[in-house]
Amino acid sequence: MALFFKKVLRGNPSNPTAPKKWYPILKSLGLIKEKEVAKLLADETTLNPKEAEMTLYQLLKVIIRLLLDGHTVQLGELGSFRLTVHSEGSETEDEVSANKIQSVHVRFTPSDSLRKEINEATFKDVATLQ
Repeated sequence: MALFFKKVLRGNPSNPTAPKKWYPILKSLGLIKEKEVAKLLADETTLNPKEAEMTLYQLLKVIIRLLLDGHTVQLGELGSFRLTVHSEGSETEDEVSANKIQSVHVRFTPSDSLRKEINEATFKDVATLQ
């Protein structure tokens, strides 16, 4: 399998007068929704497609609950999910409060095996699809 890229001409936002350069960027071949993932999962397990779909739905609910309870959630060889915050700094420790938190982000850290597989990807110009 190969990842497809397209060629895009971009300027440097920090130096608008610099000449534009060409960059390869990944091209998605489309969105795969939960029902299709469930069908593919059912093909690999003893679950039927509806059971697989329900499993994915319940997995999401469990991950959300665990993250909101303050846990990091590791899913085997997939990787782990954790919450981080973007916050405003304070001059003193006493000034630190929840009001300083500006946004919460979900962070995913792939496992070593997932990272290795992704780093070994091959690439093809999306123009070869035509």
